[in-house]
Amino acid sequence: MLREISEEVRVNLKDRLRDVRHIIRRHRHDSPAQQARQGEEAARPSFPIREIEGLLGHAASAFDDMMSMAETLVPRERSGRMNGLTPKPIGVYFASGDAALTGERAFRRDMYALAKVVLAERKANSVRVREASFTAVHAAVERQHAELLKRLVRESDWAGRVALVAALSGALLVEFLNHDPLRQDEAPTAAVGPGRTFAISCLAPVALAVGLASVDTSAKPEPDLLEIAVLATNARLDRILTACNGNDPLDELTTVFATLLAHLL
Repeated sequence: MLREISEEVRVNLKDRLRDVRHIIRRHRHDSPAQQARQGEEAARPSFPIREIEGLLGHAASAFDDMMSMAETLVPRERSGRMNGLTPKPIGVYFASGDAALTGERAFRRDMYALAKVVLAERKANSVRVREASFTAVHAAVERQHAELLKRLVRESDWAGRVALVAALSGALLVEFLNHDPLRQDEAPTAAVGPGRTFAISCLAPVALAVGLASVDTSAKPEPDLLEIAVLATNARLDRILTACNGNDPLDELTTVFATLLAHLL
């Protein structure tokens, strides 16, 4: 059925289904929110609605457990650590011709999965990721940085590739923040203040991990690129934050990412 409807509708439908799953998990009988509520109501006189809510909570738990079991049956082609996702090179994600749609789909799915892994690493279980946002990110990078993408295909010099990949990694992070795929309830996270700092800390490793996979595409992909990217961006987070909030974020991020790529590769 999903194959018979447009790509945009499919992605938005997936995001909506994830929202439903999030709501169900919040209403599990053993969720922290429900337990806290039960503790607050324990001193009140018994009331039939409480018993009904308890039954609904157990029903939500049963449905959530069933969905979790079903997810274990879905085949996954991922290897490595930190949830087993190895990012692909930028050239794969932004391929041309017949491979363009496949590349866009791979980008959207991988960016979603990478962001989810970083959120889990940050223990940000209440934050959700909008997969549809990465479709907009892909379109923006492809439209605004087409020349860089073309040059990367032709560039064989190592230093030249590092410079181009650093610029494209910076462009990815800028567009991640512009399209803001992270949601705390329904509120975007990357606008200003602590939310923006948090979004940068979660999305910068994703951009850097893609960069690490893109400089030397002839080498066998390392299974721990995301883990390396998380550690590296943690160590340089102050510089990344300054670059993102500077007058020319893309130029400043390019400098930061070029330094990180040169040291890590």
